[in-house]
Amino acid sequence: MTRAPDIAVTGTAQLLAWQRRVLPPVEEVRPGLWSIPVPIPASPLRYTLSYAFVTDAGVVLVDPGWDTAEGRAAVTVGLASAGAVLRDIAGVVVTHIHPDHHGLSAWLQEVAGAWVAMHPAEAMTLPARIYSAAHPPDDYGWLAANGVPADEIEGLLVDPGRMADLLRMAEPDRFLEDGDRVPIPGREVRAVWTPGHTPGHLCLHDAAAGVLLTGDHLLPRITPNIGVFRGTAEADPLAAYLDSLDKVTGFRDDEALPAHEYRFRNLAGRATGLTTHHHDRAAEVLAIVARWGNPTAWEITAELTWSRGWEALHGMLRRMALGEAVAHLNYLHGRQSLTAEGTNPIRWRS
Repeated sequence: MTRAPDIAVTGTAQLLAWQRRVLPPVEEVRPGLWSIPVPIPASPLRYTLSYAFVTDAGVVLVDPGWDTAEGRAAVTVGLASAGAVLRDIAGVVVTHIHPDHHGLSAWLQEVAGAWVAMHPAEAMTLPARIYSAAHPPDDYGWLAANGVPADEIEGLLVDPGRMADLLRMAEPDRFLEDGDRVPIPGREVRAVWTPGHTPGHLCLHDAAAGVLLTGDHLLPRITPNIGVFRGTAEADPLAAYLDSLDKVTGFRDDEALPAHEYRFRNLAGRATGLTTHHHDRAAEVLAIVARWGNPTAWEITAELTWSRGWEALHGMLRRMALGEAVAHLNYLHGRQSLTAEGTNPIRWRS
């Protein structure tokens, strides 16, 4: 979690619902643009804010949410509030393919015949593509290389039994590159490529409405996970994310419509706060390496400051923390502040 950001909350009903730990209302945030909360099962994020562009030619839904019976009902009820039904959905745009955003896309393809659009780089990371590769990433090997003790690895491995839903997530029917116009009749909505949280993350800009749909790129209260995971050992998502934060400062006059929590203003201030957070984190990593001499990524992760404390993190939360630490290590390596030595495990030096 970052320090208190310098933002102005505009989604006051959403903030009140967040504080009360209930779903926020369905709202028309601009003429023809509706915010529809879709619940996330067993998650501290609680819900995804899906956005529906409602036109006479049909509905384009952004980030339809997690695929559960409750999620399907929430989308149906939200559309009804906007005077639409499921068969009115012409298309779906996903900011990125995490299941709390992309999960319902396949269902909407089936029941409404909707097209599905995403950035090409995002399509390349769909689980069905990664796990059907001839040589899938070595999960155990990646964890061991980053210094995870043998008695901890089992609890951090991806469970193949939980992959079925992810493997069924929809393939795109079309792609949206940076600057492309989203096919919404009567509206000038442009895709803004903001890699970092994922390789193909998109924001959507509606200049006439004065809004930027930020997905998970910018959230009002929490820091999106920027991590390196198996199969991407050399990736530098943090550098991409920092560049993307700088990019969205150009939308300083627009209202932010995030995929979680509540709407806000001062995009530039929030982006600056997140940039500062990651630079502070990088400085903390450097200090730990200097103190330890040649630690592994796991040893560094355990020493970092976590909002809940390291001992409160278990299972996939520890794995996500490790991925974030490795992202900062790769970022510092790319700037010649750190050197990686060895392979099993990899150790880091100033």
